Amino acid sequence: MLRDEVEALSRQLGRADPLPYIELGHAYEFVHEYERALEMYDYAGQMAPNDPRGPREGGMRAAHWGEVEWARPRLEEAMRRGTSDAPAWHALGLLRVHAGELEGAEQAYRAGLAVDAKAAECHLGLATVAALRGDAAGALVAYDAILAEWPRFAPAYLGRAWALGRLGRKAEARAALVTAEKLGAEPRAIADERRSLDVPERGPPAGAR
Repeated sequence: MLRDEVEALSRQLGRADPLPYIELGHAYEFVHEYERALEMYDYAGQMAPNDPRGPREGGMRAAHWGEVEWARPRLEEAMRRGTSDAPAWHALGLLRVHAGELEGAEQAYRAGLAVDAKAAECHLGLATVAALRGDAAGALVAYDAILAEWPRFAPAYLGRAWALGRLGRKAEARAALVTAEKLGAEPRAIADERRSLDVPERGPPAGAR
């Protein structure tokens, strides 16, 4: 039955359109036949070798399933074909972060922002990369970009507090924590950050000039 519907849609759209096979992949996912779904996404990519939709869909769905080894090559192929999709760039950036490839992750997030300058997930990705590098100033820029568009996003205030604290701007960091708390940020994370702000800064060693 499914195959008949796919054939009918394929005749309607044209044999070179991968959409019917992407839809068939969705149908296989619905009944939890994930490998067959992935086969359909891959076939969609093979039958339309310049169209990013097949590998994009396979990569995004595999990422959703937690199958990193399946997701990354498909997303990279979609990007090679020229997909204009900030969520897909974000997914690729996240895979690269988990692989420890921070430079590649940053490139992916910035490519996503080139598509959609308001893509909060890509700004959050840049903040994560900056934090992993210990770059508090870079993280602060990313968190501020998020809050400019989503001023009630509690995790960004929590991240902003972390960055401000590392930059020595402790009064501003404490104010950001108050806002994060009012907006419902995770209480344990707030408590941990408050404790870190209460640690006195070390002065220079005795005899230092």
